[in-house]
Amino acid sequence: MYDWVRGLLLKRTGEDLAAWNARVAAEDFPDEASLRAWLETQGVTGYPQMLLVMERFGYPDYLRATPDELVDGQYRDRPALRPILDALVALASVIGEVEVQNRKTYVTLITPRRTFASIEPTTKSRVDLGLRLPKDQRPTGRLLAATSMGQSAVTHRIGLATLDDLDGEVEQWLKRTYEANC
Repeated sequence: MYDWVRGLLLKRTGEDLAAWNARVAAEDFPDEASLRAWLETQGVTGYPQMLLVMERFGYPDYLRATPDELVDGQYRDRPALRPILDALVALASVIGEVEVQNRKTYVTLITPRRTFASIEPTTKSRVDLGLRLPKDQRPTGRLLAATSMGQSAVTHRIGLATLDDLDGEVEQWLKRTYEANC
């Protein structure tokens, strides 16, 4: 993502990260708010603005963590749920070409085209498998509407409390979701 945002900065402004860092350093902003305001006047918004603010004032710990450290943090206080994550990632890898991206609070599964699912330890006793299904897909059975998952692309979720919950129904929903997002 870092490389993508750097490219976006260059594409939108015609100047690379090094040039922008030099400009920001020359202005010597005392706080994030003043830097954000100035960047806004320069036409730098969104992810490129976020990047430049972090370049000047520091990156959060979770952005400097390794993928393993991110997942360890998610399951530190709920180790019994970790096998569910591992099993879902293994299942996704046999469905098709899947990129796994670990985030601070969830793991994202991405097709060559876009995000299709996320895995989030929502409570101390449940992992939610979030699925990006068409919005007109009605919740049915264990498939529920997703109202507050970390990955905003997710529309539906299936709660999993044990490895036994990861059954053929879950496998079918994951496969269907993958295919819908390729």
